[in-house]
Amino acid sequence: MTQSAAAPGTAAGCVPRRATADDAAEVTRLRSQLVLSEPLDEEWLDVCRDQLASRLRPEGDARACVVDAPGGGLAACALALIHPVLSAPRYPRGLAARIHIVATEPAHRRRGLARAAVSALLELLEREGVTLYELHASADAAPLYEELGFARDPALMRMTKLPQAPEGGAE
Repeated sequence: MTQSAAAPGTAAGCVPRRATADDAAEVTRLRSQLVLSEPLDEEWLDVCRDQLASRLRPEGDARACVVDAPGGGLAACALALIHPVLSAPRYPRGLAARIHIVATEPAHRRRGLARAAVSALLELLEREGVTLYELHASADAAPLYEELGFARDPALMRMTKLPQAPEGGAE
């Protein structure tokens, strides 16, 4: 997804493109450093990089748009995971996407890069027939997503259940 001109408000030359498997390490690094509450160690970075590289392939379920940093690496990224839902009039292809990562390197913030990456990602997903989009937004980021068409949903709930270690240790 190479564009010929920067989106309004973005730095010149900083245009989003569709991510490939080769971008997995950088997307994983941005997620670890800027999105997760606790950065991943090297072993988990490797696991996530390998999983994401596979999922970013054309037949995979991940789509991302990235903005290259002038000095190398990525300045910003937006990643979605596509999943099936039961078809309905509003979901004719039965496809939904959860925006999993939106991150911008601190040195590149306030230039519209997150907006450009998310906008390009939404266009890509729409071309693929996705009609339902979900994301979790921080209070600071919520206005951006509302400007892009997202609405708050008080019914959305979340739970994380981690496997419990057997009582009494190893058997």
